[in-house]
Order: sequence, then structure tokens, then C-alpha cells
Amino acid sequence: MKSTDTYNDIKEVNLSYLMLAQNMVRSDREAAIFRLGISAEIADVLGRLTPGQVLKMASSDMLLCSFRFDDALLLDLLANHERDRGVGHLHATILAAGRPVATIA
Repeated sequence: MKSTDTYNDIKEVNLSYLMLAQNMVRSDREAAIFRLGISAEIADVLGRLTPGQVLKMASSDMLLCSFRFDDALLLDLLANHERDRGVGHLHATILAAGRPVATIA
């Protein structure tokens, strides 16, 4: 895979993420804050972005979204495909809800 392909893929992911996040914030702000793991301040910024600003941010070659978790337990709970999948996902949701949200530094 060429580096230009990677950069184009990152830009595509950025645009998809920003559009989804903005739509979520505008339709149900509180649920978006929880599901995206962002602060109210970031939700406000996302909600106010113009289409031009979204495109400009998405064109960055740096990935704008990140995994909300960084430990093996949470990853295993989300990836578990056994019978008790619902329980694992519920447990993962509870663990994720206790994580600090992203803020603007």
C-alpha cells in the first residue's frame, strides 16, 4: 500500500467520522457525548462546524478519531462473539462510561 493511499484513507475516515459525530451531536447531544466519549465543549464545537470547516479538518493526514479504550479487557469484551455477547457488550459499555472524556486542551 502506498503512503498516498494511506493518507487518502485517513482523510476519508476523518470525513466520515466528523459527519457522523456532527449529525449525532445535532440530533441527540447527550447521547452523542456518551457514545463518542467527548466533552460538552467538544460537542459544542462539532455542532457549530460549517461544511467548509468539516472538509478542512477532514483533509488532515492525521487521524482525528481514536479508540475510546486502551486495555485488553475492554477490547476482549467488545470482540467477544460467544453466547453471552449481550452481557459482554453491556459490561464494556459500563466500563467505557467510566472513562474520562476527550477535552480540548
